Amino acid sequence: MLFQSFVYLEVMDRDKVLVFSDHVGRFYADRYGFPPVAGRLIGYLYVCQPAEQSINDIADTLLTSRSAINNGVKMLETQKLIHRSRPAGTRADLISLNPLGWENMGFDPTEYQQMADLGREGLGILTKASPERRQALEVVVSLNEFLADRVPKLYEEWNAHHQKSQTTKNAKGK
Repeated sequence: MLFQSFVYLEVMDRDKVLVFSDHVGRFYADRYGFPPVAGRLIGYLYVCQPAEQSINDIADTLLTSRSAINNGVKMLETQKLIHRSRPAGTRADLISLNPLGWENMGFDPTEYQQMADLGREGLGILTKASPERRQALEVVVSLNEFLADRVPKLYEEWNAHHQKSQTTKNAKGK
């Protein structure tokens, strides 16, 4: 009976992990146009134990092919959302989440500066256009200049908040 309870809990936990991974996969697909498997991979990496998993382990747990997981890993690697490592003496890469990478959280101001630059380039084309015609690009430039300026400051504020909450959490735990 104890063995059956243990197996039931394992199945129940796996089911919860699969449901959660599917929810995260749908979010990333709807919000960012990610392939569902890439979003499911992110969801799984949030909750898996241990935090580093092989492609085989991920594929087995998410009930999908190794090639689908490998494609998801490649895509997420380019976004700097995950980290791939290979411990010395092993043949399998280990995949882990990179939840606080500067680039993957929208905190890289160069993205916003580049968009502002593109907006200014477009405005250069519309120098003789009416104010109404220029309005959309002026908004793009203004918003992205604002974000390029504010996002690094916002990141610093968040980091201070996070450090403070971790310190408070650690003090309560001791």
